[in-house]
Amino acid sequence: MPVTTLDPTTALVVVDLQNGVMAIPGAPHTTAEVLARTVELAEAFRAHGLPVVLVRVTGAPDGSDATPGRTDRGRPQRISATGWDEIVEDLAGHAGDILVTKRNWSAFYGTDLDLHLRRRGVTQIVLTGVATSIGVESTARAAHEHGYHVTIATDAVTDADAEAHRNSLEKIFPRLAETGTAGEILRLLGTTHG
Repeated sequence: MPVTTLDPTTALVVVDLQNGVMAIPGAPHTTAEVLARTVELAEAFRAHGLPVVLVRVTGAPDGSDATPGRTDRGRPQRISATGWDEIVEDLAGHAGDILVTKRNWSAFYGTDLDLHLRRRGVTQIVLTGVATSIGVESTARAAHEHGYHVTIATDAVTDADAEAHRNSLEKIFPRLAETGTAGEILRLLGTTHG
């Protein structure tokens, strides 16, 4: 179902658009396309006085703060390049934006995201970022469980795996959220918050 409305206090939540993640080619959208659409959404949200939340993932170089537990794939390698976990320059540097640092897939688990949103009276979030099937989907699930209305900007999310992206958009998000393109969300923002 396409996005129908934006609540009076809707926040844009940007997942993991940071230096190290921008190296991922992205499928079906490039990370550069996702960034461009997210920048446009962020500028519009700021112009309407709505919160913009920039979420970054980081971790200790030695992996000591990594999520424990055995998996079939094992523990992922930690990136240790300087600045890999910094928000990309195109989005950073806006004094009113909220910065949330996570060490897991979800932007809610172990962070103060929910507190930031509730203190501002936020009832809905619009999600963008990378990767659709990991950070974005985990955050969408948690937002839904926390009682927020969730909207996914379908062309402002991407994945390293096109099939995983498609599964999230077609199978998971319809149970958790409304979806729409960045353009549709911008048009709705203009009519409901103009």
